[in-house]
Amino acid sequence: MALLRELTEAVGTPGREEPVRAILRRYLEGHVDELRTDALGNLIARKGSGPVRVLLDGHMDEVGLIVSGFTPEGYLQFKKSGGIDDRVLPGRAVWVGPQRLPGVIGLKAPHLSREEKEMKAVPARELVIDIGARSREEAMALCDYGDPVVWATRLEEFGPYGIKAKALDNRVGCALAAEVIRHAEVRNISLYAVFAVQEEIGLRGARVAARQVSPHVALALECTSNGEGPGVSPPETVTLLGKGPALSWMDGTAIVPEGLRRHLEALAERAGIPYQYRTLTTAGTDAGQIHLARAGVPTAVVSVPCRYIHSGAGLIHRQDYEGALALVRLFVESIEKGEYRP
Repeated sequence: MALLRELTEAVGTPGREEPVRAILRRYLEGHVDELRTDALGNLIARKGSGPVRVLLDGHMDEVGLIVSGFTPEGYLQFKKSGGIDDRVLPGRAVWVGPQRLPGVIGLKAPHLSREEKEMKAVPARELVIDIGARSREEAMALCDYGDPVVWATRLEEFGPYGIKAKALDNRVGCALAAEVIRHAEVRNISLYAVFAVQEEIGLRGARVAARQVSPHVALALECTSNGEGPGVSPPETVTLLGKGPALSWMDGTAIVPEGLRRHLEALAERAGIPYQYRTLTTAGTDAGQIHLARAGVPTAVVSVPCRYIHSGAGLIHRQDYEGALALVRLFVESIEKGEYRP
């Protein structure tokens, strides 16, 4: 889990993925045949030069905040970058900028909140970040407009099987793609790993990268909603922790071709890898752009379930991650051996 630890603890909001890209580049250098960064910031790795192009996608960006202003008292004003529920913001410890300047999202103390409306969820626009500065000038000497802000959460083991961290969506997908391409042995295919930018604000990096690679088949590797937890009824549960990687029939942006889905099922069953299906949701993944590239690309999604996704601390099950890694490796091998022809 060393790679996943380093990835999740990096600061990388949409459009500010540089620290994540640097970690992945360092991990892959010397282990792939080509490694480049495109104009938008996608990191694209290739191994092999066979005629069939296989794409593994994992987006680098995490939901977060962005510094948008400074108050005379030295507080930071901010905007949300990606889908964050306002209810998870107040009182959270954060890191500001790539240098991880410590801060906390400020809220009026409960014993000072006399009106009932003040005790309810506070909109993000009314919150500020306290970095210990006493004036606008002090604050601006420490950080700048546009600096990214993320949860101050380090990866920890959680119970016998759990992993707790920020940014599991989608450093999990990055780690899966990086591990697979680094260790893959390919002769008959060209294996690509795309570490895409700006997924959380509109699948932007994947759109650009898929048109460059022009793959014959693709997998979007993701961290998906779990749905278990307080106040969630069984019909609302999207996936279950500990039941294996999640496959998709469809989501809000793509429908998975039946033949490709059945092939993934067969690989998992043959290898004894438990798997589950992600119930239909309106959420999308990079598959929504990849499958539309050029003349069209058969694209499936393999996800690791995550409890409390898009919050300060997500939880995944170690066996779900390991199952996803094994399944993606088998998928690549099956195309290399000609068992599946896109």
